[in-house]
Amino acid sequence: MEAITAAPSRARVLQALRSRNFRLLWTGQTVSMLGDTAFLVALGWRTFTLTGSARSLGYVLTLQGVGLLLTVLVGGALADRYDRRKLMLVSDFARFGLIGALTVIDGTGHLSFGILLGLAFAEGLATGFFTPALGGLVPLVVEEPRLGSANALIGMARQGSLLIGPSVAGLLYGFAGSTVVFGFNATSYLVSFAFVWATRPRVPERGAAEGTLREIGAGFRYVAGVPWLWVTISLFAFVLMCQWAPIQVLTPKLVRAHFHLGVGAYGVIFSMLGAGMIVGAVAFAQLDLRRKRGLISYLIWMVNSLLVVAFALSPWYSLAILASFLRGTCIGFGVAVWETMLMELVPQHMLSRVISLDWFGSFGLTPIGLVVVGAISGLAAPGPIIALGACISILIVAGGLFSRQIREID
Repeated sequence: MEAITAAPSRARVLQALRSRNFRLLWTGQTVSMLGDTAFLVALGWRTFTLTGSARSLGYVLTLQGVGLLLTVLVGGALADRYDRRKLMLVSDFARFGLIGALTVIDGTGHLSFGILLGLAFAEGLATGFFTPALGGLVPLVVEEPRLGSANALIGMARQGSLLIGPSVAGLLYGFAGSTVVFGFNATSYLVSFAFVWATRPRVPERGAAEGTLREIGAGFRYVAGVPWLWVTISLFAFVLMCQWAPIQVLTPKLVRAHFHLGVGAYGVIFSMLGAGMIVGAVAFAQLDLRRKRGLISYLIWMVNSLLVVAFALSPWYSLAILASFLRGTCIGFGVAVWETMLMELVPQHMLSRVISLDWFGSFGLTPIGLVVVGAISGLAAPGPIIALGACISILIVAGGLFSRQIREID
């Protein structure tokens, strides 16, 4: 503890790297996240060029999201009962097989829209087991005083992947096609597998085994009894449906139809978003925020939505890039605040279930949003649709500030 306290404030963001097990986990996830973001760009552009329709990308992302939602609650219950590390290993190996199959099919010229839908759904199923296990493993590989640093570093890796991954995807896609990008993502899962295998986390506190369904029910009851949890999760179900879904589906069309640019420009938008997220995550770790975290994070999410409006309606690509960077700063800070609050305030034996419920609740309505946006994508230009969703999101987030616990929780 003394070593932690004595660390100079300028290095606060790096404190978690003193733990060998966290360094291993972080390194593996950094590579895996880089593969994931490169894959997302390639998937979006490959779907768009395969079908010529923004609606098709909406369907692919919808099935991927539905797959995750079908397994994430079970994954949370299993991660609180069994070895979280082993659950992550199984998920990584499964995703390697699935994306590896996509690589082969695409490379041999046999990729169809139906195959893309099926593999996206299966990949979502596997990710649903991985996500709550990862969230529950972090407090087991780093000491509690360093959780803020750990979440900031994971955020930096996530956001760094958004900075580098899209540019890598644009470069590889432009020179070698989508197959190489898909293969890169498949390989990144093997790297993640190897580093997770090498970790030796602490044994977590566990509750009494009650059966998967009862344990999921216990998670629901816990969240329902904590206002800052259920209010935030419920509100963000609508925020992601109204704001994230249009951005995901319509950004390729916005880049091509509004800015008259190609896949490289599409990748740069995500790269600038990632650069901003790194800045936001570092700012959170350096500030070591402890007071009014709920109020501050809600205000930040409102600013983020305003920046989405600027991004969507910008007449200039350069202004859209700036808005993406500033949005990223808000997102990086806000996500780090939320994840640290979960790991500090939720009991260890409930943590993976609460994380799974966070994912399930927050993304529960997103598939609906993806389908709706795909259906209306031909009725108006992409910019106004994205901006409308962001304006609705501002009102939703502002409504959360009526909760006293949100305003006062530290």
